[in-house]
Formats: sequence, structure tokens, C-alpha cells
Amino acid sequence: AETLPAAAEAALELDDDACGEALDWLDCVATQEAVRAALEARGLVAFVADGAVLPRRSGVDDTPLPDAVPFRCESSLRVELDTPQGGTIAGLGVPRGVTLIVGGGYHGKSTLLRALERGVYPHVPGDGREGVATDARALKLRAEDGRRVEGVAIDGFIRDLPLGRDTAHFRSDDASGSTSQAAGVVEALEAGACVLLMDEDTCATNFMTRDARMQALVAPEREPITPLVDRVRELYDDHGVSTVLVAGSSGDFFDVADTVIEMQSFAARDRGADASRIAAGGAATRRGEAVAPWIAPTPRIPVLRSVEPAGNDRGRRPRVAARGLRELRYGRSDLDLSGLEQLVDPSQTRAVGRALQWIASHGRPGASVAEHLDALDDLLDREGLDALGPAPAGRHPGNLARPRRLEIAGALNRLRTLRVDPPPGDPQQTRNAGQNAPEAKGEN
Repeated sequence: AETLPAAAEAALELDDDACGEALDWLDCVATQEAVRAALEARGLVAFVADGAVLPRRSGVDDTPLPDAVPFRCESSLRVELDTPQGGTIAGLGVPRGVTLIVGGGYHGKSTLLRALERGVYPHVPGDGREGVATDARALKLRAEDGRRVEGVAIDGFIRDLPLGRDTAHFRSDDASGSTSQAAGVVEALEAGACVLLMDEDTCATNFMTRDARMQALVAPEREPITPLVDRVRELYDDHGVSTVLVAGSSGDFFDVADTVIEMQSFAARDRGADASRIAAGGAATRRGEAVAPWIAPTPRIPVLRSVEPAGNDRGRRPRVAARGLRELRYGRSDLDLSGLEQLVDPSQTRAVGRALQWIASHGRPGASVAEHLDALDDLLDREGLDALGPAPAGRHPGNLARPRRLEIAGALNRLRTLRVDPPPGDPQQTRNAGQNAPEAKGEN
């Protein structure tokens, strides 16, 4: 009788100041969404407004760093975008293709990339990054030693392993840094990502490139890894997938980059012409390695019962709950989501768990991973988060925020129980569909 009326009054009887604040929030989000909607028509994957405050106060405090240097870019990189609420906004336009972010230590390379990865969401007023917008299909990738990989075709990057290990349908309970990142690229494309964001600090070095001296010592025919530097152009030219890479130590990507941005004291400079001149001048003698064309992998078909959360021994309903932002209790398993860096709220993590349950209980047998994600997107567009349940009829499922399909796919791919049916024509197809596949353990 006291708490609820007071809450209703505070929420509904807004004074002029509160109404003005609410309208500011609406205008702020609408402006950001208008910028994001304009990216594709302008051939961009991201935009960073001049004057944006990108540095954060600390690793555990996402508020703007006081007295931070505002972002700015030189004229050759600047674009102008028109918005209904905010008028014309000028700033850095990150074009489609292969973009390198270079520069000295502490000059803002990784800070810019973190702003781009968070730019898939709109920011609240006062965040400092209200002028940052990234294509909503952009995915941050990193190496993840020890992660689970199930039935992923990584043979475009890794093949001819010792002992005849199969990389066309690669399985491992303990993937290395290079194999986990190769799997991450293939899984990202499967889930619908069109922009890959990477920071060499968190990537597997041998997956990214092999320099000229290592090429001279270890002949290509003895190296099973085709590094990203030899695939990144093909990813864009043949598959339409752009890459934005922070590179602070290797210039091997100069040969394949469309755009090179140097960060100097949080200012962006166009260094594309200089990088091309250095690459053409023979300062490095790395040779591009001959690789077969990358064929799009066969869609994976998840075994639905392998996605079900295991209940306890007493037959009670399986528990699915977020343990903070990066860990999900899924039945009797703890699912590590630390590699999904674009999750921003535990309510999204809760919804990811519910989405996996929905796939297990409502997914169509024989449907691919992408088809399950399409069905989920359609369901949430039509019915909202209430559709995720499980909850008794008429009962709201709880504190949920909508995750992207890319994070739902990322959680599915990290399930230790996940199994996928072999593709048609594979020798393993003779086994009964749904049986557990043998796993490769202890990969070094």
C-alpha cells in the first residue's frame, strides 16, 4: 500500500525536468540508430564522431575517463552523416574491406577497437561514445585456449595435421589458440557475422601470420596452418566479410589492407599510402603462400538432445542461470562465456541460456545452426523475450535482455555436450544420427 503507489507515482507522474531527460534519451538512441542505419549505404562498417570520449575510467568502471583526450580524425578519413535528431555529424568512417589500426603503445589502438565492439549497441547520454556506431553484425574474435570445438570445418586455415587428424569436421575438447581462432572465424560466418574485429594482443600469433624468416626455415609444405594474412582478402572479396585488426608489431598485413589508420594521442591519421609504399619497397620479403580457394563449409546440423541441459539426479527441472556476465549455469554444466566480449549485461546471459533451451525443446530436427538462429530472431521479433520461457502460462520469464544471434551461437558452440550430425556423404553418416561423436582430447 505504500511502496507500489510511490513507485507508480515516480514512474508515471513526470515533472518537466524528468520529461526533458526522457526525451534526451530517446533522441540520443534515435540518433545512434540513424547513424547505424546509414552505414551500409555509405560503404562503412563503423563510425566514430569527432569529440567522442573513448577511454573508460577503469577495467571495472565503464564510465568515461575524466579529462580524457577527445577523439578526432584528419580530413582524409572524415565522413559526414545526416541524422533527423542530431543534424549533420562528422567523424571517422571505417570502410568495408580490410582495415588496420596501428600506432605506438598507449596511443589508443585497443581503446578504439573496444569502442567499435561496443558500438553494436546504442549508448546512454553522458557515456562519451554516443557518436560511435558499428554494424550490428560485427563480432569480436580472439584465441581461446582450451575451448570446445565441435564439427567445425577449419580446413580453410588448418589441414594435413600429424596422425591424420580431420580438420574438415574438427572436434576437440581442448582446442589450441590457433585452432580455436580458426573455428571462431568459421562459426562467425555461419552465424551471420559480416565484420570481424580482432586485436593482435589477444590473437594466436601463428594463426595471424608467418614472417619471412620463419617461412625460410619451415617450408610451407611442412606448416599445416594457413595464416589469416593469406585469407583475409578472400574473406572480403569472395565472402563479403570485412576485418578490422589492431596491429602493433607486424607489418605483414600492409600488403592486403585497404585502409591503415594510425592512432596518435587518440587522433586518427590516414597512413594507407605510407603503408603501401613500405610494402612495395621490399622492406619485408614475406611471400604470400599459395592456398586453395576457400569453399563455404557445409552447414552444421546440431543434435537437439545434445543441447538439452542435464537435470539433477532427482528428476527436477534443469537449472539455467547466469553467474554474473561471463558464466552460465546450464543444467549440470558451467558454460564459460569469457570469449563473448560483446555481452554487456547479465540479463543477456540469462536470455542466452533460455535461447539454448528453446533450441533444444522447440528446434526443428535437421535444421542447421543458422536456421535455428533465424527461427529465434523471428520469434523474438514477433513475441519478444516472453516467448523464451520456460514459465507457466501468463508468467513473465524474468529479468532478460535480448542478446544478439552471434552471442547465442557463441554459447551454443561452447557447450561441452554439443554434437553435430556428420554432413551428407561423410563416412560417419552411417552411424545413427544423434550418437555421440568421438572427441579429440588434449590437443597441444
